[in-house]
Amino acid sequence: MKFPHNIGRIEAFSDAVFAFAATLLVVSFDTDEGFQLTTAEATSFITFGVSFFVLVGLWSVHYNFFRRNKYMDNWIIALNTILLFVILYYIFPLKTLIETWTSQKGINVNDFSALFQLYSLGFFLIFLCYSLMYLRAYKKTKSFDVALTLLFYSRHFAIYVLVAGISILLAKFQIGLSYALPGLIYFLLGPLCYLHGINFSKKNSNS
Repeated sequence: MKFPHNIGRIEAFSDAVFAFAATLLVVSFDTDEGFQLTTAEATSFITFGVSFFVLVGLWSVHYNFFRRNKYMDNWIIALNTILLFVILYYIFPLKTLIETWTSQKGINVNDFSALFQLYSLGFFLIFLCYSLMYLRAYKKTKSFDVALTLLFYSRHFAIYVLVAGISILLAKFQIGLSYALPGLIYFLLGPLCYLHGINFSKKNSNS
């Protein structure tokens, strides 16, 4: 007998993983015997703050997926599992990258290139999972309006995947590395997503 999937338990487990990732960020601070922060200078707070709010942003995308979609199967569960694994691993190279930018850690060109590649690979895999989760839900959803929304977000996050792929190539071949071009390339997300939204609306306005 096949039982329906319990979405509530999947969400609860996912929230626990996000909470665990946030906990790991907090305990990375060093404390002295008097429980005073010894490394919580301005740059340390910037590092923690950016990493934390990136994590919250990823949680928000995850939260919205389950608000927009009520379909669940083993494919989405598998993609969600991969997503959570990558997020746990992703938050630490991101933290190291920010520490490098704020001059807390010295790093040579090759290591900086490798760090950018690792950061962008994590970004690539995270939003590939989101895009495929939306695509799977779109293919299985019978409601036209809901399916259209799911298709939009599948393509929306595919843009993230594309930009991350470009960043990986820039970092690998060390193109514009001294200017942090593999990071600056992410500013393309704004105009590309805006153009996608306009184009998608025009194509489906009469549907």
